[in-house]
Amino acid sequence: MTTTPITDDFDATPIGFTEEQLDQIAYNRDGLVAAIVQDASDRAVLMFAWMNAESLRRTLETGRTWFWSRSRQEFWCKGETSGDRQYVRSVRFDCDGDALLVEVDQAGAGACHTGNRSCFFRAFGSPATDP
Repeated sequence: MTTTPITDDFDATPIGFTEEQLDQIAYNRDGLVAAIVQDASDRAVLMFAWMNAESLRRTLETGRTWFWSRSRQEFWCKGETSGDRQYVRSVRFDCDGDALLVEVDQAGAGACHTGNRSCFFRAFGSPATDP
């Protein structure tokens, strides 16, 4: 398993896309699509968040992950507060167009707001773990 760099040594690179590709995304009734974020180097699943059409477009255009906060009703660029930024390497959509897979280089300590590398650090059948 590779280690995650603590420093921010990555470059943001826009991801090419067409309007026809964007039109294939099937947003739910709230105008959102599920986005699974995966580490490009070791394929670890880092987090899950929601994107709307604008946050997906911002992600592709800037090469940084942008999401839609349902609780705050606003856009957020991962790492702008924590410094744990994500640099997009690819974005794929599934056969139904209702889920995205975003491969990133993860900078900083990790993706989870708890300080863990991944938001998926708790497993059924294991002792309870507090964030």
